[in-house]
Amino acid sequence: MAHASPRHSDARVLEAWRENAAPWTQTVRAQAIESRRLVTDRAVVDAALRLAPRSVLDLGCGEGWLSRALCLHGIEVHGVDAIPDLIDAARRLQGDAHAVQPRYDCLSYEAIAEGALCARYDLAICNFSLLGDDSVAGLLGAMPALLNPRGHVLIQTLHPPQACGEAPYLDGWRDGSWAGCDAAFGEPAPWYFRTIGGWVALLERSGLRLRELAEPVHPVSGRPVSLMLIAEAG
Repeated sequence: MAHASPRHSDARVLEAWRENAAPWTQTVRAQAIESRRLVTDRAVVDAALRLAPRSVLDLGCGEGWLSRALCLHGIEVHGVDAIPDLIDAARRLQGDAHAVQPRYDCLSYEAIAEGALCARYDLAICNFSLLGDDSVAGLLGAMPALLNPRGHVLIQTLHPPQACGEAPYLDGWRDGSWAGCDAAFGEPAPWYFRTIGGWVALLERSGLRLRELAEPVHPVSGRPVSLMLIAEAG
């Protein structure tokens, strides 16, 4: 088991995102990251719509782009994030005037694991938002209690074999990077790397049964750019 250092820890993840909330908001709204623009944004929206939810919990919603996109389809969306500046940015930008509007709250994964949400949802989405170790395990462990009957969890994350680079293919903390981002970012957030097997095992430990695994592919390189997991309560 990998042990967190002061540089690599769940607390440092949040600290780095607090420091970089403004440039991240700018980057997302400018659609400046090619893989998101060409592949992963559409992939997560399409996967969510296939599941036909009436209610969605957008976990780690950031500045709210996915919450707004799903609301355009008449879905009730509750976006939550632990970074106050990101939630403020999401609240300031309303979606289409004719669509239902998302609701946003500033909540940490630890607070959600401890029961801060008194609601159930048809679908919980974690779109590139599961970066930590213990905080992520606690959050996923809380998911069965937050899902309606036949509800699902949808996770999109970096594709492990592609993201591993030259490091050993083992679960553990990694240094972060803002590669592909044009804005003026500060120190990047670390992230806890999980192999595909590590993700599947974590779902099982959390009382979730894997229903679907997909690997969205870049249209030019032909290589997978993300790993998508759809699970339901076991």
